[in-house]
Amino acid sequence: MRSRREFLKFSALTSAALLTPQLSTLTFAGKRKGNKPVMISTWNHGFGANAAGWEILGEGGTALDAVEAGVRVPEADPNERSVGYGGLPDREGKVTLDACIMNHAYECGAVAFLQDIKHPISVARLVMEKTPHAMIVGKGAKQFALANGFKEENLLTEKSEADWKEWLKKSEYKPVINIENHDTIGALALDAEGNLAGACTTSGAAYKMHGRVGDSPLIGAGLFVDGEIGGACATGLGEAVIRTAGSAMVVEQMRNGKSPAEACEIVVKRIIKTHKNKLEDLQVGFLALNKDGEYGGYSIRSGFNFAVVDNTDKGNRMEDAPFKMEW
Repeated sequence: MRSRREFLKFSALTSAALLTPQLSTLTFAGKRKGNKPVMISTWNHGFGANAAGWEILGEGGTALDAVEAGVRVPEADPNERSVGYGGLPDREGKVTLDACIMNHAYECGAVAFLQDIKHPISVARLVMEKTPHAMIVGKGAKQFALANGFKEENLLTEKSEADWKEWLKKSEYKPVINIENHDTIGALALDAEGNLAGACTTSGAAYKMHGRVGDSPLIGAGLFVDGEIGGACATGLGEAVIRTAGSAMVVEQMRNGKSPAEACEIVVKRIIKTHKNKLEDLQVGFLALNKDGEYGGYSIRSGFNFAVVDNTDKGNRMEDAPFKMEW
């Protein structure tokens, strides 16, 4: 359990990362064998997440602390319309949040359908560390957050409210793939001690039905970590990931000897096969990181990118994931 001082340090790190989005090179304090530490995060907002996470990893901190601090950055950014504060609401105008976190020892915590709390990932970590449960949802999750010192806040920004009111004129649920449907930030990290962790947080698909929960808070779907093998996280249409237990299947492919990139490709192709009559506008992508620090990704369609930072001279950078189909 982190002390209050450590928690405040986390907040300072995430705030600093928000103020330095153009960071292109990062230094590592000391040399260790292998490509570790390393952190990967989905989409462009993974860049700021990696910057905050590397502040911890580069000083010898834990992967668990790094992924939590990292994803708190987009959670607090009102300009990120698919994560946390400023996220687009459901069809009733409510911003509802989902998140989960998992470490190398199979310990995990999650919250779903959480309202009015800016940092669901930190609530999820407290579920892992302070309760006998793996997931708390809805009013119970909010009650738990408030009891543990989190502040109730209005997460619907003026911009998101205006967009919702415009959407209400036609009320057509048809998200734009790779824009509204990159509704997640997933992060995976391997620290200097060789321990893995992952985090996933989202405000969900824009204008979803009230009460809808996607894959992001579901261990085994949106995120899975096996400390002996590796970790994986998902993005895209959550229902397709849930139907295939996507992230757990990626890790199982790595257990069977596949590289992270190969594992992601195999599971994406399985989703294509099992959704062959539902492929129009379908996008799903996976990221994976193994115990050796090797990473990879793959998606159904073009457009999926991710941020990487590791113990090399390449710094914090963006990479495009390979894909099966063009648009």
